[in-house]
Amino acid sequence: MLEKIWTQFRRGGIDRHAKGRSMMKRIVVIGGGITGLSAAYYAKKYFQDQNTPVELTLIEKSAALGGKIKTLHRDEFVIERGPEAFLARKMPIIELSRELGILDELVGTNPAARTNYIYHKNKLHPMPPGLILGIPTKITPFMKTGLISPMGKMRAAMDLVLPKKSEKEDESLGHFIERRLGREVLDYITEPLLGGIYAGDTHALSLQATFPNFAQMEEKHGSLIKGMLASRQRQAPSTGNLPEAAKRSMFLTFKNGMTTIVDRLAEAIGPANIKNEVGVQAIDRKNAHYTIRLDDGSAIEADGLIVALPTFEAAHILGEFPASKWLEEIHYVSVANVVLAFDENEVDIPLDGSGFVVPKTEGRNITACTWTSSKWTHTAPQGKRLVRCYIGRGGAEDWVQLSDGELLKMVQKDLTEMMGIRAEPLFYEITRLQQSMPQYPVKHVEEIQKLRASLAKEKPGIYLCGAGYAGVGIPDCIQQGKEAAEQLIEYLEAEELTATV
Repeated sequence: MLEKIWTQFRRGGIDRHAKGRSMMKRIVVIGGGITGLSAAYYAKKYFQDQNTPVELTLIEKSAALGGKIKTLHRDEFVIERGPEAFLARKMPIIELSRELGILDELVGTNPAARTNYIYHKNKLHPMPPGLILGIPTKITPFMKTGLISPMGKMRAAMDLVLPKKSEKEDESLGHFIERRLGREVLDYITEPLLGGIYAGDTHALSLQATFPNFAQMEEKHGSLIKGMLASRQRQAPSTGNLPEAAKRSMFLTFKNGMTTIVDRLAEAIGPANIKNEVGVQAIDRKNAHYTIRLDDGSAIEADGLIVALPTFEAAHILGEFPASKWLEEIHYVSVANVVLAFDENEVDIPLDGSGFVVPKTEGRNITACTWTSSKWTHTAPQGKRLVRCYIGRGGAEDWVQLSDGELLKMVQKDLTEMMGIRAEPLFYEITRLQQSMPQYPVKHVEEIQKLRASLAKEKPGIYLCGAGYAGVGIPDCIQQGKEAAEQLIEYLEAEELTATV
């Protein structure tokens, strides 16, 4: 679309420097997490490439940029207080890293620690080979696993013959998995794996908003297992455009921590364009322009803006319009992670994998545990071990009332009973991520479409993006930021074209 606009300028003989018209664009990005940073970066880059002046301001109410992405360096340990990695074949972050010149800082997981475990009935069970997103694709390993009973395995196999759903409307992820593969696969494999990504209840999460490809597989192949097999055979992806680390590992991170990309984005955007430690009170529109009123009493004028905030915060500053109430109703789950460092000789269990997930049926406090120093060899000095435990999921948020000391004791109790670790840690770090995990309800995609249509009509030139809309992963947020920048640029250029003509 942008190319069409520029073609119109060139072919139409329109003078973009017509006398009396200013080409300066005023853009405001609200929110300095990875989505907002990406949006600001791509918007600035576009106008620089076009040699068009732009007045860009990124507003972030906290002192630090990056949102949930926070890396701590302590005693030669590299500790992630937020997201620790991303899927290696998610191209938005690969492309952005290439543009920022940080591809050579990417590292993959330890090839000797690729085994993942599921805790079930007081035992760590290796995930059966051929398990893709919790869906079995290899018969023999699945039949041998102790995670599922013989009856549960027979029920899962019925996916191969059960008819596909006739109705096309959205349903919950949990209902879909149970309908295709049975309750045991849902409870003991899929719920801890897929529900864990969103820290949510799979029976409350939208299938179309989380794993729409599952519905497509059922529609095309009549079976989730057949669809996953066909997808696996078809994908055999080309690795020519991937960095070396991505060719060897499913997950990647940066050797000096995930804040590497945050710092480089901030540098590219420029400190003069970033306004920290000030929040937005409201957004007012007048004569096709916007005034952003800040909580320090100042105001910024903008021709267009990108709001990269949690949905409930976006609803607050956008004011009244038909779809704003729905934004407020999207629930965000609070989670925490507890990182513990140990001497190697005080951890008896061989940390020979990357960690384990815990089904909620087990009644444990921790939902997952990453053996960080085994999974990522750069994260701990020689002779030390680093373990990260996760707390919190939809329907289990009572822990937010506990003190750090109480949280630590709760985690240590689980580690003792589940892994036999009785030693006191060398140190620990607790990170509370309040209201951090958006829960996509059934029909979320449909409602988002209505929201965007309403926003375009009521408040043209404002674009929403972030984890609350279309994906919680870092690459998804980067893509959303880029798309919001492109949509805003398209809007501004179309407005200019109309005014010029």
